[in-house]
Amino acid sequence: MTSVKKLFDRRRQRVRFALRLKAKGRPRLSVFRSSKHIYAQVIDDAAGRTLVAASSLDKDLRGTLKTGADTAAAEAVGKLVAERAAAAGITKVVFDRGGYLFHGRVKAVADGAREGGLAF
Repeated sequence: MTSVKKLFDRRRQRVRFALRLKAKGRPRLSVFRSSKHIYAQVIDDAAGRTLVAASSLDKDLRGTLKTGADTAAAEAVGKLVAERAAAAGITKVVFDRGGYLFHGRVKAVADGAREGGLAF
């Protein structure tokens, strides 16, 4: 029987492969979800570097959030990463949910980023 980690990695690779086909040169908005915090970053895969990043650990958000592990924190991280991306001149991205389902905190990051002005 395959482990949960192997299944998660297979799902992540399947999502990344589909994104590479659809990206057409756009940067990737990647989401990482831990049990205590949520992180989002806009990555330029052609250059292999991170353009913009935000997390629930940022000083801008830390004082206003009850916890870093709820949907309110995830939506705030999405808005912050969208604001920073707009300042860097990025308006269109592809959303990389990794191996996570598009539900809960991951969906809240996407909704927050859309409200902040990112198009995907």
